[in-house]
Amino acid sequence: MNTRHDMNIWPGLTCDDALAERAWLEKVGFTPGILVEGDGPGEVIHSEMLWPDGGRVMVSSSGKQDSTFATPIGAASVYVVVTDPDAVYARAIDLGARMVRDMAEEDYGSRGFSIADPEGNVWSFGTYAG
Repeated sequence: MNTRHDMNIWPGLTCDDALAERAWLEKVGFTPGILVEGDGPGEVIHSEMLWPDGGRVMVSSSGKQDSTFATPIGAASVYVVVTDPDAVYARAIDLGARMVRDMAEEDYGSRGFSIADPEGNVWSFGTYAG
């Protein structure tokens, strides 16, 4: 069994404003990774945002020419394992993120919460790592 949890699954998000999504994710705590811009203003062909505890998410523009991997805007739900959910929660509150599920201690041993990004995707942050 593979015990590496840092790079095995990379969700991809299609966004109306991929650059704004990347900026929002950075404010939540992601680190900017690769950014490949297209010819159009604000067009993102491919980009990656890295989570400090491991893992990453790909973000691209909805209007890019190659729509092979395009998904509906705001249709994603992503779970992010965190070591310090209270710090991420504080950043989300400071950011004015729309709370979907407030901070809670779950009966399965996780502490976490869920917010929506400006594109409508739901991000859950919690200590449960499987």
